[in-house]
Amino acid sequence: MAQQAQVIDKVAAMVGSNIILQSEIEMQYAQYLAQGNKADEDFKCYILQQQLTQKLLAQQAAIDSIDVGESEVDDNINSRLRYMSSQAGGQERLERFLNRSLLQYKEEMRPSVYEQLKANKMQQNIVSGIDVTPLEVKRYFESLEKDSLPYFNTEVEVGELVVYPQLTREEKQQYRDRAEELRKQIADGADFATIARLYSQDGGSAPYGGDLGFSTRDRYVKEFSAVAFRLKPGELSQVFESEHGFHFLEVLERRGEEARVRHILIQIKPTQASLDRAKKHIDSIYENVAAKKLDFYTAATLYSDNKETKYNGGMLLNMENQQSRTTLIPADKLDASVFTAIDTLQPGQYSRPASFTDQTNKTGYRFTYLKSRTAPHQANLEQDFAKIKEAALDDKINRKLSEWFEGRRKVTFININDAYYDCDDLKIWLKDSGGEAVAQQ
Repeated sequence: MAQQAQVIDKVAAMVGSNIILQSEIEMQYAQYLAQGNKADEDFKCYILQQQLTQKLLAQQAAIDSIDVGESEVDDNINSRLRYMSSQAGGQERLERFLNRSLLQYKEEMRPSVYEQLKANKMQQNIVSGIDVTPLEVKRYFESLEKDSLPYFNTEVEVGELVVYPQLTREEKQQYRDRAEELRKQIADGADFATIARLYSQDGGSAPYGGDLGFSTRDRYVKEFSAVAFRLKPGELSQVFESEHGFHFLEVLERRGEEARVRHILIQIKPTQASLDRAKKHIDSIYENVAAKKLDFYTAATLYSDNKETKYNGGMLLNMENQQSRTTLIPADKLDASVFTAIDTLQPGQYSRPASFTDQTNKTGYRFTYLKSRTAPHQANLEQDFAKIKEAALDDKINRKLSEWFEGRRKVTFININDAYYDCDDLKIWLKDSGGEAVAQQ
């Protein structure tokens, strides 16, 4: 009996001898949707443009013997899947959306992620060592149209000193006892995953039965890693404490330098007595700083419990510009509670200690320091040299990459399926590519 021919896959493009399949475009588009983005067929043009770029870089990486390790690939895939699962509302919902298991999807992703990481390393090699001199920064700034210079709103430099309540051993005992009780239930035969879903206070892993997936030792706090990488698969740990609370865990699998672990967490809640001690402690630090008996930077380094800022003298960094590690933050990008604390301060002043709850729902006390406040202004070299230098460096890097791609594009056979000929993102790739549309299979 004659059977009707089916389209199994199509060639979206060719770069040299490498083929980009339509299924690769569709898989990345599915990732795009799984991350909570709205449907947009034009985004497939962007995906193909990125694939063409990636192929050119990966080909050169092979020539230059640039490679990536399996652990790098696994870490990248695991990170993507965790993010996609959180955006989709859980592993099961993500699997239903993808119409396949995450294990299957992970293996499908592997070749593309491996190539992408290799391409990234190649790109880093192309631009490594590029820097700009003060003279180049000045020339770049002078080349800009005066009417198009950016306008910067109010920016501030802000520090904070944080103290969290510390519980005594006796105050913690009830939480250890709860963790010991749950561990005993599992040791006596209760299902680990069920107990984790019902009682674990780690919101990220509890819905998955406590499963944290494969990770390397450096992904966990040191107390957790010390236990997770000491046990053999199938072993149940004793209860132990970390900064997150009391845990116990089971190692499910080991693979080289990675371990797949599931755990149950019981968080430690502050007592009123511990809160009172924390308030008394931070009040004492504040009085010494305000009286200039102790400078703020030293106090933050010695006493602050905020690990992200204490080794920066308590100063907050602009998280939207992490590479430059600048302390200048647009006032409208500050956390609302921090903005409120500094709103009436003059540079050099401190807010009084007050209670707050951080992003992990942890309660503590802090006082805030306003180092500087810059009025709104149009960009200029005197006030904004660091920002202009960064823009000048980006411009130099982009010009270097453009020159490299233009050179490689001209000597590389590039063939794009005519279904993509209307894509604005691909016009440059069609220019002088020397190929005709790939026939659809």
